[in-house]
Amino acid sequence: MAAAPMQPSKPAPLDLASAEKAETFKAFLVAEALAAGFDVARVVAPDAIAEQTVPALNAYIAAGHHASMDWLAQTAERRSDPRVLWPEVQSILMLGMNYGPDRDPLEILRHRDKAAISVYAQNRDYHDLIKGRLKGIAGRFAARTGSDVKVFVDTAPVMEKPLAAKAGIGWQGKHSNLVSREFGSWLFLGSIFTTHKLPADVPATDNCGSCRACLDICPTNAFPAPYQVDARRCISYLTIEHKGPVPHEFRQAMGNRIYGCDDCLAVCPWNKFARQAHEVKLQARDDLKAPALADLLGLDDPAFRTFFSGSPVKRIGRNRFIRNVLIACGNSADAGLIGPCKACLQDDSADIRGAAVWALSRLMDADAFATLRLGATGETDAQVLFEWHLAESQLSGRPPDADGNPQGLI
Repeated sequence: MAAAPMQPSKPAPLDLASAEKAETFKAFLVAEALAAGFDVARVVAPDAIAEQTVPALNAYIAAGHHASMDWLAQTAERRSDPRVLWPEVQSILMLGMNYGPDRDPLEILRHRDKAAISVYAQNRDYHDLIKGRLKGIAGRFAARTGSDVKVFVDTAPVMEKPLAAKAGIGWQGKHSNLVSREFGSWLFLGSIFTTHKLPADVPATDNCGSCRACLDICPTNAFPAPYQVDARRCISYLTIEHKGPVPHEFRQAMGNRIYGCDDCLAVCPWNKFARQAHEVKLQARDDLKAPALADLLGLDDPAFRTFFSGSPVKRIGRNRFIRNVLIACGNSADAGLIGPCKACLQDDSADIRGAAVWALSRLMDADAFATLRLGATGETDAQVLFEWHLAESQLSGRPPDADGNPQGLI
């Protein structure tokens, strides 16, 4: 007997009630986010980025572009796929808060006796501000839906920029940062993970076109190709994450940037649509808009901690901070900074003493520097001694030896 022909299976009926409830819960969550001061909030599925981020992150690490940030390699699997970080997650709400500046961040670079601090660090630490608000939003959502939630703001291995792009908040520009039609380059990102499934939003499309502004402005050529950044050459990495002496090849290019760098963000043409931050705690402190290098050099550890209390700058510590300020002094061409730089030769930190040597070699003429060197007989640190020998060699016009070391270095 012939078998009866197979009947095409009928699709499962849509659960309109569940779909409507999910839309209602999503609308509630987004409304809570906007009421809490976020400027944009959109939903992305947790499986939206792995196909893109797994190979990209692996290639980034294999190329050594993560520099000394070993945690990127250690958390690569969790970082590139939210489902590995939290297997129960069903939806992710990505949130953005505008921190647009009230002036052109590039303008301060022309004032070499002043310090350029990245826009994001000119007031309160956004991590603290945003995380507190995320917890409030997530708590109310959990109470309404009975779902589990987790909140993150640059505090866990979460690839916020790819997730935000897939959620439709913006796209990753050729500098790898998020760009928004409404807010330009100036969005802080946070996320709420939930076990409740919510309808996802439409991903953003790349609107960079043929523009290369962010790539071409980089003073240290930190972009080996569009959409790739080599942290080893990035001023933000060098001034914030890098420990020890800053490589000589980047010092002059750092200019007066002492904490972070906004060049590639600030030059983006989409900033013409940006607006000033409305959150008071994200608006720049007057004393951090253009602080004098001489004033910053005088900060001892207690004064540094007090001056930068509540600021992200505080986390790099006084020694790394003063190291950066001394490099800016060396680029200032301001002879009035010679005295404060000389005082740093007596600092307990070898990194500071070494940076002071470099700065003074740029601010003093060869004879004055040679006289200074004759009086600096108590130095024993190998790296600081190297700085002295290298500076002497360069000022005397002696070429380095075959290994690139200054002539006469023992």
